[in-house]
Parts: sequence; C-alpha cells; structure tokens
Amino acid sequence: MTSEDLGFLPATRLAELIRTKQISPVESTRALLERIEAVEPKVNAFAYLAADQAMDAARAAEAKLMSGDRVGRLHGVPVTIKDLAITKDMPTQQGSFIHQGARPTEDAPIVPRIKDEGAIILGKTTTSEFGWTGVSHSPLTGITHNPWKSGYNAGASSAGAGAGCAAGYGPLHQGSDGAGSIRMPAHFCGVFGLKPSFGRVPYYPVSTGDMTSHNGPLTRTVADAAVFLEVMAGPHPLDYTTLEAGPAAYHSRLHEGVKGKRIAYSPDLGHARVDPEVAALVKAAARRFSELGAIVEEVATPWAAPGPELIRFFWSAHLTRLKPQLEKWESRMDPGLVACIKASTNVSIAEYQAARERKMAYIAGIHRWFEGWDFLLTPSVSVAAFPAERLMPEHWPQHEWDWVSWAEFSYPFNMSWNPTASVPCGFTSDGLPVGLQIVGKRFDDLGVLQASAAFEAIQPWADKRPTLG
Repeated sequence: MTSEDLGFLPATRLAELIRTKQISPVESTRALLERIEAVEPKVNAFAYLAADQAMDAARAAEAKLMSGDRVGRLHGVPVTIKDLAITKDMPTQQGSFIHQGARPTEDAPIVPRIKDEGAIILGKTTTSEFGWTGVSHSPLTGITHNPWKSGYNAGASSAGAGAGCAAGYGPLHQGSDGAGSIRMPAHFCGVFGLKPSFGRVPYYPVSTGDMTSHNGPLTRTVADAAVFLEVMAGPHPLDYTTLEAGPAAYHSRLHEGVKGKRIAYSPDLGHARVDPEVAALVKAAARRFSELGAIVEEVATPWAAPGPELIRFFWSAHLTRLKPQLEKWESRMDPGLVACIKASTNVSIAEYQAARERKMAYIAGIHRWFEGWDFLLTPSVSVAAFPAERLMPEHWPQHEWDWVSWAEFSYPFNMSWNPTASVPCGFTSDGLPVGLQIVGKRFDDLGVLQASAAFEAIQPWADKRPTLG
C-alpha cells in the first residue's frame, strides 16, 4: 500500500487492519508523515506538525498492540486537532501573532478522549485568525490552499482540517463551527463535515459567542464521522452546556436510511444569492432523496428572513472582545477582522439585548417550522472556491468584512443548535467541489448521519482525489 493510498484509507478500515496486525502503527504513521512532508508545501494545512510526538505515540501503540492489551476504537489511527482547540503539549496559536508560540497548561476535553481510544495526534491544523472568517488565510500561517486548486479558498475557520482531509493526511480531522466553519471547508474541499447538535461534544473553554460554537468531525466517509463523533461526544464538567446523554450508536445504525422521511428543500432560504452552478448541483442532489424513498418538497422558509440582519449584528458584536488587542496588534491582524471589530464598538447593552430578543424569536420560528419536517436540504455555501487572498469572490458584492453574504445557509443552525452536515454533491465545470447541506431536528444527530450515509451510498464521493503528487 502506497503512502497516498494509506493517507486516503478510511479510519474504520485502518483501525481494523491495525487491530488484526496487518498494518503496523509505526509503519503507517511513518508513511503518512512522509506523504505530509512531500505534499504539505502545496497545501499548508498544519500550523504545527508534531512528527516526533506522533512517532513516539505510534511506537507506544505498537507495543500495546503486541502485548495483547485492550486497544481502543481508534488505536493507531491518525487524527488532527484544529488550532483553536487548546492543547498542553502543542502550541495553540489561533492563527494570530497575538498567540504565536503560546502553550496552554491543559487540554480541551476532546483531546484526552481521542488519545484514550488510541489515536495518534499528528498536530494542529490551520485556522483563520481567531476563527473569524470562512476564508483559509491567516496573518500567522498564510494561505491554506484548496487541494483541488492551489491558491483557492479551502474554507475556514477549520481550514487545515478540511484541506488535510481532502489531501489525504489521514482519515480523521477535528473541526469547530461557529457559523459554518466545519461545513464550509467540507463544501470547498469535497469532504464530509458534521456540526452536531449544540452540547453534543464538549467545547472548552466555553465560547463567549452566545453559545454558537460546536466541535465536530471532518472526514472522507460518513462512517468515519460517526465513529469519531462517538469518541468525542458526551457530557463534561468543564463545559456546562454539554448534553447529559452520551453518544448514540451512530456507526452501527447508519444503514437505516430515509425511507418515508419528509424532506424539505430550499434553494435560497428565500433571501440568499447562489451561484448558478452551485444551485444546479444542489437541486439535482436534493431530487435524489426521492430515489431513496423519502418525500421531497421544495418549500418556503418564512422564519429565515431576519437571519442576515442578526448574523451581521452578532458576528461583529461578539468579536469586540478583541478590541483591547488593537492598540498593540492591529498592524499585524487580519484587516477584515479589525474592520469587523470596529463595526460594533459603539453597540450598547440595550441594543444587544434587543437583538437577542429578536434572535430567540428567530430560533423559535426554526424549531416550530421543523415540527413538519424531518430534514431540510440547502446549498452548504453559495459559491465554489475562489482565490484565498480575497474575502469575497470577485463577482460578488464587496465589503470590508462581511464574508457571511456568501455563507447564508450555515449560521441559522448555529443559532438554533440543529445538527447539520455538508455532503459532497458534485463538481463545477472548473473542477471545484460543491456541498449539499442536510439539516436535522434538534438532537437528531443520528438522523443526519443516516441521511448523509444514504446519499453517500447512491452518490459516492470518497474515491475522488485531488491531484497533488
């Protein structure tokens, strides 16, 4: 098996080969690191590659395997961690010169859970500065390139996770999503991304963004995401927002499908601009659910109209937490982030509270609407990948910080806490991936995974690889 084939091997298969001693953790980790070393200059997915630590972990995994000790579900399987998640044995720099070289004193709760199942952490993947934008660029790490077209946006803020997944840097990549930051890289890079229900996976330190940030997986297959979610999910005392219930048997129930389910399809949520090629691919994908036995209808989403005003208010308002950094660091920060911070520096507490009242009504409207539907299908993002040095596609209305205008489909479900996935559904005429978004009812993470698996079975994507050498 070549290093490239190994890099694209699903976690479910790799774990089985390691458990049955057909592949050595040391040999597989070494081969993957050699692939990353060869390809990484073309991608730039790592903020910190922990090659020596990964090899030490691989040797420990091999020794445990050979001794006959119990091994975990991910024993010897490579994993990456996004550089917004704190790690005590690797830098956590958050894509910013402000935290360059910073080393926290503790791990985010997901890190020991991943290690306890025997996974080998390869390093920290790149993010836009403090995760503020959906473009794969930060002042600290530069451009993370889309593996399908160099120099183009790989999506963010889980930029390196999405790009690494598409480039064959192993099967499992942890991301986080505050307004689409798992689903956007999945869309742009042609991989699978799941934003679980809010609280399903612990998020620590707890975000100050009014409880909209979610941890979840980016993978090449739905089965891998299901297993990875089982490992990461469950309550944790450091995150008071986590759900009491532990994870369901996601992986073993993927086969149950969507027969008889009521599925709504909206091409634009009633207000979003969508590029024609993206719209056509998503519409064709939505129709395929009828072949799977579901009832699919194109519908109106009357709850959606307040969304654009709400996201623009809160996105800027929540980033004012960084205002104290401007005096020292403004010249070394992303100019769009600086503009976004400054846009809300004069917002009053009364204005913020009034906006929260509107937000709560908006969220109630989403959940009330979902009483009649099992799933909602939309585009994941309005555009295919564009040059990563731009905040907006050239053909799109320009703004100094409002990248959200091309990502109107994701943030509603950060606010409402619904589980949501982006599944690859085709390529544009330029060979750039496009994602279909599948939204489920609150808590129905299993249903979203089942719907994703059903679509994966009828329109597979994991065999498609970018040409990277």
